[in-house]
Order: sequence, then structure tokens, then C-alpha cells
Amino acid sequence: MNAYTIADIARKYVDYDMIQSHTELPFYPDSRTRLLFAFLANPSAPNPNSELYALVTSLVQLGMDIHDRIDNESGPRTEPEMRSRQLKVLAGDYYSSRFFHLLAQAGQVHMIRLLSEGVCEVNRLKMNFYMRMKQRKLTAEQYWRERIGIATELFAVFTGILDDKSAGLWTELLLEVGRCEVAVSELSRCGQPELFTESWGYWHALEAGSGEERSRLMEMSEPDSAFIRSIIEKHDIVNLLHEKLTQSAQRIQRTAEGLDSGMLASELAGIGEAFLLPPAPAASVLGERR
Repeated sequence: MNAYTIADIARKYVDYDMIQSHTELPFYPDSRTRLLFAFLANPSAPNPNSELYALVTSLVQLGMDIHDRIDNESGPRTEPEMRSRQLKVLAGDYYSSRFFHLLAQAGQVHMIRLLSEGVCEVNRLKMNFYMRMKQRKLTAEQYWRERIGIATELFAVFTGILDDKSAGLWTELLLEVGRCEVAVSELSRCGQPELFTESWGYWHALEAGSGEERSRLMEMSEPDSAFIRSIIEKHDIVNLLHEKLTQSAQRIQRTAEGLDSGMLASELAGIGEAFLLPPAPAASVLGERR
């Protein structure tokens, strides 16, 4: 089984024209899913449910990512905005519910419990993270670490079912992939002024900026595109994020080179290479291999 098949299988659960026509959806968590499948299907100790586990975990993650995009602001909305919000709620619930159905159908009730516990822990991490952001009790480094923890926590539940030899390598590589994915996400936020106050670049600028810059950033209630662009350029935020991305992607590739040839080495090399390539235009929720 090729790891790319997991994304292909997921298409029948996530590709709905009505949803994608009325709301913007997050990308499918392809890199984490590829990594998980590669470890579970490793010929040295293959798990017979590797395909199922990778599929349902990706659907749960996608459901949570969609719910994260739900607008919680009060006030009037246009009809398209209301429809988009409703579809995000329904799509997130639907994708999340598929993992219950697929695992129950396969008799994997214990995995429902394990993943449900993972979801609870992710939500706990998010609540603490958002509270600290609101209270401005974060440094740029703390923001970075917590975003990586939130991105990887659900997949980390599989550490306990891997053999001791694989578990350490899995934990190390999951964090590297998480770092890459967070870097890609943060680079995207640099191009969306409305998201800048929720980005690593914002916290970095609060630490590195002048007193006047910090005051403007902290008092900014509406996105000031020109000011945000000037902050991003002055503090070299895009290049700093590219450095973080490149360093982690290269560490993934070096790990692949140190392994015996095989499925895991091949997948690691492919994951690392994908993060070093220019991002492809996004066509759908499954349109980007990251």
C-alpha cells in the first residue's frame, strides 16, 4: 500500500462540491498522515490496521482544523457568511464523526477511546494557548512550541502502540514534521493581514520591535495592511520562517539517509523534499501534499 493512497481514500469523505463552493477549508494533513502510515505499515513490525488508523486520524484532524476556522464574532452577517459558518460547523462534525463509524465498523472500539482522549488533550492545549494569547502571556518561542504541540498531539497518541525501537524515532520525526507544517501555516498568515495578530510574526515583532511598534501592534483593533507589511519586512519574518522550515525539512532528509532503504526511508525523503519545494497552488482540501 502506498502512503499516497490514504489521501486518495479520504477524498470520498472530504471532497464535497457544496462545502468547497461556500467556504474555505484547511488543507488535508498529508505529511503527518504519510508519516503515521509509514511507521504503522513498516515491514519490520506492520500493524494490520495501518491504513484504517491513518485514515481516521487524518479525518479527525481535518474536522478539528475546520472547527478552528469558525468565526465566533457577534454581529450581523451576510447570507454567504452565514452559510459558510454553518457549513464549517457541519463539515467539521461530519468529518469527525466518520472516524467513529469507520472504527466501530472495524471493531476497533479501543482506538475510538484512544483518539477521543487525544482530541480532549488537543482541546485542552488550545484553550490554554488561546487564553495565554488573550492575556498576552506568550513569548514568540512559547507560541512556536505550543502551536507545534497542538499540531502533533493527536498523532502522538500512537506512540504507545509502536515498539520501543520505533517510538523514539517516531516522536522525533513527528515533531520535525510538526515544525515544518507550522512554519508553512505561519508563512501563509504573513500574507493575510487579518490573521497577523494570531501569528508567530506578531509575537516576534512584539519582542524585537521598537516601543512605538509594540504600542501600535498591541492597540491594533483592525488590520492595518501597510503597517503589517512594514513590520514583516523590517523584522525579516518571512525569511526567519523559511529558515525554520528548511532546517526541519533537512533534518527529516538526513534521518532518511541514515536509515536502511525501505518504505520508511522513502517516505521520509519524500516528506522532507515536499517541504523544500515551492508550495503548489491550492485547489481543494486535498490539493496540497503537506
